[in-house]
Amino acid sequence: MNAQQLVDERGDLWLALAPLWLDREPGERDYAIMVNTIEHHGLGLHELEWIFRLELAPVMSRHQLSITSEWRQFDDYRLMKQLVGHNLRLKGWRRKGWALFSGLTTMMVRHRWQELMNRLVVARGEAA
Repeated sequence: MNAQQLVDERGDLWLALAPLWLDREPGERDYAIMVNTIEHHGLGLHELEWIFRLELAPVMSRHQLSITSEWRQFDDYRLMKQLVGHNLRLKGWRRKGWALFSGLTTMMVRHRWQELMNRLVVARGEAA
């Protein structure tokens, strides 16, 4: 898969989920955008979990831990470049390594992720 295919396939999803890592709690509008974008992609909860752990968290957690990073909003272009670069390299041992350490890269936003998953389940009318 090339960079353009990644942007076309995942770009809007990645940008919709990025507010999970901001310094502020996501608002109702943020969660509504996330749920709508996820629904547009038709992704299951299991697949979403791995997108969260492997495609997003390794890049986003660096922003969260950096002193010089953005805290109120992200530069979408710069963020997309970083996400695409990471995901183009996400093969073999890198994928296994990030899967192994994904608990560490997701722990600071796990409560927000869980809130999003609860909202998604409600929106889909599924049992929690």
